[in-house]
Amino acid sequence: MTSPADRRSAPDEPSTPVVAGFEDYEIPDSVHLAAPFDGVPPVIETVAGLERAAAAVAGGSGPAAIDTERASGFRYGQRAFLVQLRREGVGTVLIDPEATGSLAVLNEALAGVEWVLHAATQDLPSLRALDMEPDLLFDTELGGRIAGLRRVGLAAETEELLGYTLAKEHSAVDWSKRPLPQDWLNYAALDVEMLIPLRWAMEDLLREQGKLEWALEEFEAVRTAPPAPPRQDPWRRTSGINKVKGRRQLTALRLLWEERERLAQHKDLSPSRLLPDAALVAAASAMPRTVPQLLATPGFHGRQASREAPRWLRAIAEARNAAELVPVTVRSDALPPVKAWEVKRPEAAARLKVLKPVVTELAEEHGLPTENLLTPEHLRRFCWQPPKSTGDQAVADPGAAGAQARRPPRRAAPGRTATGRAAPGRAVPDAAPRDRALPGRRRGSPRGLNRPGPQRPLSAGCGRASAPGGDDDGPRPSAGARQGAAGISAGCRRGPGAARPAPAASPG
Repeated sequence: MTSPADRRSAPDEPSTPVVAGFEDYEIPDSVHLAAPFDGVPPVIETVAGLERAAAAVAGGSGPAAIDTERASGFRYGQRAFLVQLRREGVGTVLIDPEATGSLAVLNEALAGVEWVLHAATQDLPSLRALDMEPDLLFDTELGGRIAGLRRVGLAAETEELLGYTLAKEHSAVDWSKRPLPQDWLNYAALDVEMLIPLRWAMEDLLREQGKLEWALEEFEAVRTAPPAPPRQDPWRRTSGINKVKGRRQLTALRLLWEERERLAQHKDLSPSRLLPDAALVAAASAMPRTVPQLLATPGFHGRQASREAPRWLRAIAEARNAAELVPVTVRSDALPPVKAWEVKRPEAAARLKVLKPVVTELAEEHGLPTENLLTPEHLRRFCWQPPKSTGDQAVADPGAAGAQARRPPRRAAPGRTATGRAAPGRAVPDAAPRDRALPGRRRGSPRGLNRPGPQRPLSAGCGRASAPGGDDDGPRPSAGARQGAAGISAGCRRGPGAARPAPAASPG
């Protein structure tokens, strides 16, 4: 906390006029935002209401802050149970997609509009399932990583750059509950309250660091990344599978896992709420024959276990009588442990020993987390089997070109080609003054940056988008880093001032 008197005594800061009687008043480091500035709107639950909202959104200006709330751990899959949107001239919109169905009409209203999300990779799959696809993207979480912020959760970035603190007490609740409690809706509206001011503050920071062009490229990589391929043998990811001995027991585990998956999808419940992984492992290991034996197995208790006991026993019996058993191991493209490289491929071990500190040094030089410059997995694969060429395309993921060719066509945004890339000759957008300040806050530079010179005032209005896990400050590689070294790392080699086509400026 810093009082006005302390601020006046600081030699490097200009004196601040103090109103008589307030000499001892302490200016707080941050302001807690407990409710949206303009209140919580009603939830849209009809198609007619959705169409009216879409028309209003189409008439708004500037970027759109978007977020989703899911019921991870409660319901089957990762679909959205609430969609929040905020845009200048429109305010906040809350939509129940379970009631309205497809949001294609809203997607059309946002044609050519930049979407602002926080940790976009978490929200985009559920939005795409609702027929929503961005033409332009700004990811404040990924931007924070590229800027080298120590904490990149939404609440942390909002506090550091804007001076507001946000509560996160409802981030992991069951959003499939109906009706949604009012305090949950208040939380959901706050999720998009500060995101667009945060977007402008993040752009300022990235621009000053010379990293804005890199960030725009990374956002585009996230936007255009193809869906992850289905996992091979997902049942092998069962927690505790190493306790299951023998091929017949592994076959029982696979059949139990598949039966749980079918039942969970039918009941629209998270599989773990039906039976935990530990119960599947215990049943596969013991292979009980009767209902009493099954109910005596750890994890099989309660009325639901008793009611579904015949289902589980059938799966176990099928494994007991199976003529074809699953193999203990399957072929994988996973690399051997690094500690085994000295024996299996010593030249690869030598490459890794040389290149790993180089990547670390390069990341430190540019103020980036190492995993956002180049993922450890990609570095290991590069060292294990170097490409025949050092060109960007060869260094990048070898499957990237094929994935791009298989990607469905996307609607072109203004200033972009039909593939979504920036139109030739388009440069990083120049900084432009904005006339509005945040409600209740001074206009000027975002707090915490301590930057000299005139700064653009922050725009009023819109907020952020987050999701369960969106405030996790742990490492999360960017899409460009996941795809290889052709994105940020190539830019690092050239330096932040190098000329290069960049994605288009955001409309508005």
